Amino acid sequence: MSMAPSSARPGTYPVPRVFVQGMRLAGRIIAALGLVAGVTFLSLRLAPVNEITAGFLYLVAILVIATVGGLVESTVASVTAMLCFNYFFLPPVGTLTIADPRNWVALFAFLATSLTASQLSARAKRRTREAIDRQNEIEKLYSLSRALLLTDAMRPIGKQIVEQIAQAFEFPAVALYERSTDEIYRAGFDGLPAVEAALREAAVRSQFSRDERNRLVITPIRLGRQPIGSLALRGSSLSDPALQSLVNLVAIWLERALSEEAVNRAAVATRSEELKSTLLDAIAHEFKTPLTSIKAVTTDLLSDPATPLEPRQRELISIADEGADRLSTLVTQAIQLARIEGGKFQLNRGIHFPSSLISAALRQVKSLADGREIKVCIAEDLPLVSVDARLVEMVIAHLLDNALKYSPPSSPISIGVRVNEGNVVIYVMDRGPGIPQAEQSRIFDKFYRGTTEQNLKSTGMGLAIAREIIRAHGQEIQVSSKPGEGSEFSFSLPLAPRSSNQ
Repeated sequence: MSMAPSSARPGTYPVPRVFVQGMRLAGRIIAALGLVAGVTFLSLRLAPVNEITAGFLYLVAILVIATVGGLVESTVASVTAMLCFNYFFLPPVGTLTIADPRNWVALFAFLATSLTASQLSARAKRRTREAIDRQNEIEKLYSLSRALLLTDAMRPIGKQIVEQIAQAFEFPAVALYERSTDEIYRAGFDGLPAVEAALREAAVRSQFSRDERNRLVITPIRLGRQPIGSLALRGSSLSDPALQSLVNLVAIWLERALSEEAVNRAAVATRSEELKSTLLDAIAHEFKTPLTSIKAVTTDLLSDPATPLEPRQRELISIADEGADRLSTLVTQAIQLARIEGGKFQLNRGIHFPSSLISAALRQVKSLADGREIKVCIAEDLPLVSVDARLVEMVIAHLLDNALKYSPPSSPISIGVRVNEGNVVIYVMDRGPGIPQAEQSRIFDKFYRGTTEQNLKSTGMGLAIAREIIRAHGQEIQVSSKPGEGSEFSFSLPLAPRSSNQ
């Protein structure tokens, strides 16, 4: 088994941080006492002064100590200076006793002034240091935000975030947990499964934790109130506002990465859909030419009295003729669907009577009706509609064809127009087997054919084409059906401007 090399030399132990800090404080206290002793020696031996001047010099020394050092050093120096001032300058000199009661007031005034000056100086120094720290934090956050603007789209954003945080704030270790992908990105946290577990727990429970001994901070990352991940920082000395700003910055960039990914996926899907529609349109057009030739041949053979056909031959040619018709319908619908999905069709709106739209659609399906009864019910005084007549007639024809296919030959088909809440509604009703509730939300999907066997005769494109045409007019097709009771398809049409109806 191999062991990782240790950074400490054999026989040595790391020095506790508290011990190092204590030694530094002791050194500063000794230096402060040395300065007080120096002032005492100067005032007594080198340039003898009276007690007032000596007290002023002691105050100056304490202010210097408070400015350079801290509150502890200045407080010790204040007490020591008071004792020296009493011993060397207040009568009786050479003792700690005070003969004149007024000197007690002067002594305690000196002590109070020294301590107050120490505290004020230490507070000012602390605030200055805090202001400098906040300024440094703002500069680092700004540097981080600029660095994140230059992220590489080809690399994971989480990995780049931890690298930039570690570089900008000089943290020895940074780890980021992204909840949407369940990925953990780290810099300097290698081989620490406990941190991974803590990161996941912080994201799930949305809870903040701080380990002072290891100088480790783990904080959840929220977008609004929703936790989207967590962040671990080792060696962090950030203030709470700076830490929150850092977390908010990470949340913004994670959300931006998710948004860009969603946009890219949508763009790819759109391009794929456009390519598929273009390809389908091209293939369908290629089918048109041979289908036209086949249809011409079969029609000529079946209708030419000069070419007698045997019953078997006529039956086979009739099957080919019907197949050509069916395939031609399929190709036509494929072209229509491809153009609709590819955005290659535009509405050519005009002002029309609803009854004329139904009459034109009935003429289109006359050959398909094969003598079936189609009841037409059109209300009187219908308002005019503003639609693309050719496309709406295609919708009505698709709905009629659908009703003819999936209802018994003996049952009638009803089509009509009614006014409902100020809207013109066209409906097609049949008495077929109906559509199960579970399938009603799917029948308008492309190429979807129901679970019943008779639905296999359909191409699965007619209702999809009808829905897209009606949506282009700003409306929706509705279906109402119960198994065994038939179905009703209906849609509203946009009304023409009021001046056209008058």
